[in-house]
Amino acid sequence: LPSVQASSSYHGEFAFNLLIMDSINGLDLCRMLRHQGNPVPILIVGARGSANNCAFYLEAGSDDYLTKPFGMREFIARCRALMRRVRLVGQLSQPVMLQYKSITLYPEECRVLVRGIEVKFSPKQFRLLELFMSNPRRVWSRDRLLEKIWGQDFIGDSKTVDVHIRWLREKLEIDPSQPEYIITVRGFGYRFG
Repeated sequence: LPSVQASSSYHGEFAFNLLIMDSINGLDLCRMLRHQGNPVPILIVGARGSANNCAFYLEAGSDDYLTKPFGMREFIARCRALMRRVRLVGQLSQPVMLQYKSITLYPEECRVLVRGIEVKFSPKQFRLLELFMSNPRRVWSRDRLLEKIWGQDFIGDSKTVDVHIRWLREKLEIDPSQPEYIITVRGFGYRFG
């Protein structure tokens, strides 16, 4: 059943598209996941009986409750509906981000995570990194970088770019002398990735 299989889309320790749990041990796990802010949709499968069971699980954070016995068609339809709802909400609320290997940049939040840790950048450094990440593998000359980041009216030395690249490497690279992200292309300029 490929359309209902779990895969790693949530950026946390618990990465699934949908969680289906039996009601026997699901209440505590459901509460824990919601307490941690995990948005995974949860479908509880429980025995027919008390209407309180359904209410307990919905209040604990589950998204749906299906009583046994149930038809496979209804089960699949509920799973697809939960995942469809999550996709729609994700499309509406998901922040715009750029990601390359262990660097995640959130342009609208002016925030960068490097290997999971938030790193502070000056406005010019941030804009430079955003430009690089928006155009991976593209080679940028110093003059073109000056024009894009500092503006056409910039009066100064093109070595300004080299200084900012060095500062970026110090914040991004494990070993700035052996860069993995911002690569020097001799005679042409710099490229990202």
